[in-house]
Amino acid sequence: MRKVLVFTAVVELGTGAALIADPAIVVRLLLGSDLAGVGAVAARCFGVALVALALACWPDRPSAGNSRGAFRGMLAYNALIALYLLELGTVGRMAGMLLWPAAILHALVALVLLWTARSPRTS
Repeated sequence: MRKVLVFTAVVELGTGAALIADPAIVVRLLLGSDLAGVGAVAARCFGVALVALALACWPDRPSAGNSRGAFRGMLAYNALIALYLLELGTVGRMAGMLLWPAAILHALVALVLLWTARSPRTS
């Protein structure tokens, strides 16, 4: 099972990274079609989600005890999507009504996840 999880995580990580880097090539290779309009934005968001999924599915060491996969996936997703939304709003000059609230929400969730992970465990 561990080998299967590692394989799928590597595939999804690679696909997600490719979608973030150059979504037009991935869409052309997968679907044989060009990417139009805001399709690149949506494809990059999907790439971020795939990277987070890959981190969430990466198996822990057998001796690690509790799984940290969900934490890793949620932290990666929220931090990366917050950064991407920030880039869309500043460099990309996109300005939908929910862009900034969504960027702030994802950044706050990432910070809360980090804060929770760093706080001492209480029994």
